[in-house]
Amino acid sequence: MSGPRPRAFAARVLDWFDRHGRHDLPWQHPRTPYRVWLAEVMLQQTQVATAIPYFERFVARFPDLPTLAAAPLDDVLALWSGLGYYSRARNLHRAALLCVERHGGELPKDFEALLALPGIGRSTAGAIAAQAFGLRHAILDGNVKRVLARHRGVTDDLSQAPVLARLWDIAESLLPERRLADHTQAMMDLGATVCLPRAPRCADCPIARDCIAHRDGLVDAIPATRRRAGRPTRTAYWLLLIDDLGRVQLERRPPSGIWGGLWAPPAFDDRALLGRAAADAGARALDDLAPFGHAFTHFRLEVRPVRARVERPVRVGDPHTGWFAPDEALALGLPAPVRTLLRELAEPANPECDPADGRTPPGGSERTGDPTCHEPSTAAASAARPKRSTSRRGPARSGSASSPRSASPPGTSGSRTRRC
Repeated sequence: MSGPRPRAFAARVLDWFDRHGRHDLPWQHPRTPYRVWLAEVMLQQTQVATAIPYFERFVARFPDLPTLAAAPLDDVLALWSGLGYYSRARNLHRAALLCVERHGGELPKDFEALLALPGIGRSTAGAIAAQAFGLRHAILDGNVKRVLARHRGVTDDLSQAPVLARLWDIAESLLPERRLADHTQAMMDLGATVCLPRAPRCADCPIARDCIAHRDGLVDAIPATRRRAGRPTRTAYWLLLIDDLGRVQLERRPPSGIWGGLWAPPAFDDRALLGRAAADAGARALDDLAPFGHAFTHFRLEVRPVRARVERPVRVGDPHTGWFAPDEALALGLPAPVRTLLRELAEPANPECDPADGRTPPGGSERTGDPTCHEPSTAAASAARPKRSTSRRGPARSGSASSPRSASPPGTSGSRTRRC
């Protein structure tokens, strides 16, 4: 079966979009370059329904690019807390600074200049160029890959470079001359609402009549999936040092790796190391709290928190370690399980884990297949950056990405697949 004529393909997709597409997404009204960019970054590895409340809070706090660039990174990470893949937030902030420095506080219209910004790859740049500027550029996120692979009967592994190059050629060949923004949204919507990974709604698909996978009964086999090895389990011991004022000690994690730049308790590979650090800090007694699990893309983290009380924290000059009152801590950029743990410590009468944050209480079942923490934000999370206590004390800040001190940073790379 030969491919359809590009104009006919685009016409069918656009006609379907006019009747069934999504026209009420918050970044579409108004559809400015800044709002499109922010949405595209948030939608990398995140469902649309999950991203919407984060987007609305984000633009309320940072309504334009210069405001984002002028904000402290801590404020940006605090609003991102729970959305997962925190390198996106760091890259967003870095890109905003570069836009102010090089492009007059605006996103550049030039495609190559967009590609040069941190966190923007070819598909994201294409989405911004088409939706914000009406330029003729294709996108190839996870939804569009699936649509095109099925339509053209591509049975090969889509992660292979030659196969990916072929899909790019197909995507570009099918671009219309006009309505580029609508075509881009239509292709994403088609994959998100009709050409689903499982049980696609082929009867409602505007391109089903010349879809090779539909014709040949290959819908369930395309895209080809690779068998994933089982995820290993890593254990981390978190030391929750709490002083007599109820403040907790937190460390800012290194900028790269899991939870980079966020605040978390000191973490150790084994309990003996934790015990020595607690003794050095003058802790009185150790209280083992209920362990829980947290699933990442490539491994499962088993966290064993230990609470210890100290009387007089010693002032230290490490800017990456601080003592925070509960409201101050919750206003920081925190990983979702840390945020939930601190809430539980502040409200012991409500010990149940929030199922939306990716944590698992002992004996429970953990979420799998979704490394993003979907934790609802609180008012504290969007508050202004708090002042930290001048009294600081504690072990050196954690150097690993998975939490334990002596473990090497695990990889967090993965396809930048949009989840709808």
